[in-house]
Amino acid sequence: MSGTFLIRKPQLLQGVYAMGFNRPSKIQENALPMMLAEPPQNLIAQSQSGTGKTAAFVLAMLSRVEPAERYPQCLCLSPTYELALQTGKVIEQMGRFHPELKLAYAVRGNKLERGQKISEHIVIGTPGTVLDWCSKLKFIDPKKIKVFVLDEADVMIATQGHQDQSIRIQRMLPRNCQMLLFSATFEDSVWKFAQKVVPDPNIIKLKREEETLDTIKQYYVLCNSRDEKFQALCNIYGAITIAQAMIFCHTRKTASWLAAELSKEGHQVALLSGEMVVEQRAAVIERFREGKEKVLVTTNVCARGIDVEQVSVVINFDLPVDKDGNPDNETYLHRIGRTGRFGKRGLAVNMVDSKHSMNILNRIQEHFNKKIERLDTDDLDEIEKIAN
Repeated sequence: MSGTFLIRKPQLLQGVYAMGFNRPSKIQENALPMMLAEPPQNLIAQSQSGTGKTAAFVLAMLSRVEPAERYPQCLCLSPTYELALQTGKVIEQMGRFHPELKLAYAVRGNKLERGQKISEHIVIGTPGTVLDWCSKLKFIDPKKIKVFVLDEADVMIATQGHQDQSIRIQRMLPRNCQMLLFSATFEDSVWKFAQKVVPDPNIIKLKREEETLDTIKQYYVLCNSRDEKFQALCNIYGAITIAQAMIFCHTRKTASWLAAELSKEGHQVALLSGEMVVEQRAAVIERFREGKEKVLVTTNVCARGIDVEQVSVVINFDLPVDKDGNPDNETYLHRIGRTGRFGKRGLAVNMVDSKHSMNILNRIQEHFNKKIERLDTDDLDEIEKIAN
């Protein structure tokens, strides 16, 4: 990794190399010198998941931890339970040559005795629970926190209450605490929030055309009905060997129908939707990650933060639209960003079944300034070609 002169702990460097990071990604190259600088610098950065940003801020946290001091020194806020667990996995991997480093999860359901103090060095959690641990329950002394990370700020502010909770946590931290905020997109609301949370920041922003990850080939398929979309999906599936696929639907009803139809065709399918409780969702994702099911059918609940390295194809069975029926460009980006991760090649296929959905697709192309090619799913040779 170029810039390794910045990594002062040899055990950390071992962890970085063991994870297979030999060359820094764009965000790592730009952000790490700021994050690891002395004195510490604050940062607001735009970065999709799959670009190595988690590894970057985990490295920053681990660089600042003094293992001999047995109290929380780094705090990372995640918008969801699943994302908190995923970040925790990265910390465990990178810190594996640092066995004395300890990690605690401040998430719903992790019950601790009242009055006890936490001795773990790093705490990852969701805003509501972290706020309770810092204020009401006093498990954490916020004045001792050296690094504060707020991940996926755009998701955070979309969740009722998370924005205020995050700001309240930030206000308890010492002035010299390093503040790092990451977001995949920067609409005005995210930007205002970021500026409240991070004083005197360095700013890294990507150009819009850099957002649509260049490693992903994007196509669309023209159909006339839901059944034709299903048939096209089966054709794609029959023509390429897929490691794992994620299929996004607009409603729970479509997702349930599609999962049932795919099961009838003999595919191993997992279904993920918003009404599941957190533990059920985590179990479904874990099974998919382990490869027990090859296809994950889901609604938008899952567009963000699910990191399964083997996902080689993302299919938009329904194109993402907002509540007014306009293209939801951010969600499109997050969905297709589930493939082509960590520089691997990925494939995204969009199902178009009406003039309206063709119009949505055209507007998405315009937004990202990226042409999406048409794919004829009756031509199996063509499908095989795109997969290689």
